[in-house]
Amino acid sequence: MNTLLHLKNGIAGLSQPTRFVNFAGRSIPCLAVFTAISFVIGFYLSCAADVDYQQGATVRIMYVHVPAAWLSLLCYTVMTANAVGSLVWRHPLADVAARVAAPLGGAFTFIALVTGALWGKPMWGAWWVWDARLTSMFILLIMYLGIVAINRAIDEPTRAARVTAVLIIVGFVNIPIIKFSVDWWNTLHQPASILRIGGPAVDIAFLYPLLAMAVAFTALFFTLYIAAIRNEVWRRKLISQQRLAARTAARREI
Repeated sequence: MNTLLHLKNGIAGLSQPTRFVNFAGRSIPCLAVFTAISFVIGFYLSCAADVDYQQGATVRIMYVHVPAAWLSLLCYTVMTANAVGSLVWRHPLADVAARVAAPLGGAFTFIALVTGALWGKPMWGAWWVWDARLTSMFILLIMYLGIVAINRAIDEPTRAARVTAVLIIVGFVNIPIIKFSVDWWNTLHQPASILRIGGPAVDIAFLYPLLAMAVAFTALFFTLYIAAIRNEVWRRKLISQQRLAARTAARREI
């Protein structure tokens, strides 16, 4: 019980901006090193793995496409959790964490769509098809871009946080649609082959490189995410100091 209490207090303490900045300063170098090592291992396994008898060397695109697609969904899920924290519990860092996740999620979604098109041309004979999975992923990209645009368009931070949080929570309905679209509709996109009942359907020769790249992409996401939160905290603190200095100067002039 004492261990759980200490863990709870430690997590709660990270919601304080100053403590989170200190935590980020210690964790980012370690995460960056781990990310670099993970990518070296992942790239080595991806290049050393055998080519597929049907897809040939094109199968190596999947080692980037699949992790990027996973991270696009994970990022929006994390963003939704922070949006709930911002809207319901008013956590100090929840709005910041939700705000900075959108550009990262948009980047991973864009990578997933581009690499999917590169794979689709030789496999399907087309760069793009409007099937359920691809269309819902494209909608996810538009949602990310829309959230970024709204954050930049609304100057008042409290109103921007409230509007953004509501849109993020409403938009979460698209995540299960993306996940289960291949099961609900007849699409060109292959069904789930890793996270499925009965275990992965991917041969182990391709599974290890894929999982290694998934670890690398996940480590990259959290490295960039924590760094982005820290930078946003610094930015807001600087703006607050500038406004305070401006008000102080105005009082002196009066």
